[in-house]
Formats: sequence, C-alpha cells, structure tokens
Amino acid sequence: MPTPTPPPQEAPPVATDEELVARARARDFGAFEQLLDRYEDKIFRLAYRFVRNETEAKEILQDTFLSIWRKLDTFKGDSQFSSWLYRVAANAALMRLRAQKRHPEVSTEDLPIDFLDNYGHLPATGENWAKRPDDELQSEELRRHIQAAVDELPEIYRTVFLIRDVEGLSTEETAEVLQISIPTVKTRLHRARLALRETISKYFDQR
Repeated sequence: MPTPTPPPQEAPPVATDEELVARARARDFGAFEQLLDRYEDKIFRLAYRFVRNETEAKEILQDTFLSIWRKLDTFKGDSQFSSWLYRVAANAALMRLRAQKRHPEVSTEDLPIDFLDNYGHLPATGENWAKRPDDELQSEELRRHIQAAVDELPEIYRTVFLIRDVEGLSTEETAEVLQISIPTVKTRLHRARLALRETISKYFDQR
C-alpha cells in the first residue's frame, strides 16, 4: 500500500513592516536585519541617485540604518516606515552633499523610458518632439542639455524631481518622505518639469 503524500506545508506569513519595527524596538536585532534586507537595495539606489558614487552611497546606506536603529523609539507610526526610512536616507545624502558644497545629481541614464513623453509640445511650432526618431532623442548633445537643465534646478525642485519622477515614488509618498504637503510636491514638480521642458524645447528650436 503506497505511503500517502503529506499535505504541503503553508509558508509562514510574511511579517509586516509594523510587526518588524515593533520587534526591533524591543531590541530584536533579527527583526531589524529583516527590515535591512527588505530595504537595503532601495535605499542604496536612492542614495546613489543623489551622490552618483558607489562608495558614498554605501556609506549613506550604513549611516541611514545606524540612525534608524538608534532612533526606533522615536518612530511613532504616523507615517509608513518606508517613508521614514526614505526621509532619513535623503536627509543623510543631502547633508553630505551640502558639506561638500555639491547638489543631488540626476543622470539622464536614470530617467524613465517615457520621460520625454511627459513634457508636451514645442511652444514655437506645436510639433510633438516626443515623436522624433529615437536616435535623435537619445543623442549625446540632447542628453547634455537635459543634464544641464536638471543640474540648474534649485535643490528643493531637484530633490522632488529625483524622488518623484526618477525614483518613481507616488506624489503622496514623496510628500511623506520630504515632510511637505501634496500641493507643495505638485508645485515643485511642475516647476521642475517646466524648466526641463523649456530646455528641451530650446534645443529643438535651435536645430
């Protein structure tokens, strides 16, 4: 008589951030390590977006999680843990850049694939430059123009643009991370996009 196959065991439920934070607050370092594993790649990527340097990004990552571990008792749960974590990382990156008299850097390579589709038409001719051949839109000359426009944005606009458009957080999440209102996020993002659109439009007007 064949031996019956035992029923498959259900995987244990995945702990939520809130559960892990509660355990970590009680000095359960294993729970804190789970949070680190869950967010390490995201925080490193965000830090790298700001500083464009792998070594510095790793240092910011370490500083962020060390700060989080030390300040867990101050986290009241008023916002999502991930938003708090992003905020600590962004502040750590900005403090480092300010100390070095630098600013957040956004590479044109990091921009979303549909980046150019989000900026409308050329004011002068009404021609939709987003439909131009890919080889022209991806030219090094255009990339330099976009890069220069991003670099010239004031820090408050550049930071919102980096977190919202480049990193891909929602407007609500961006507001939580930067501790500003949703209308403020929208205003700053709109101004950043207008500046970039103007730069790209001028590029095509001159061709």
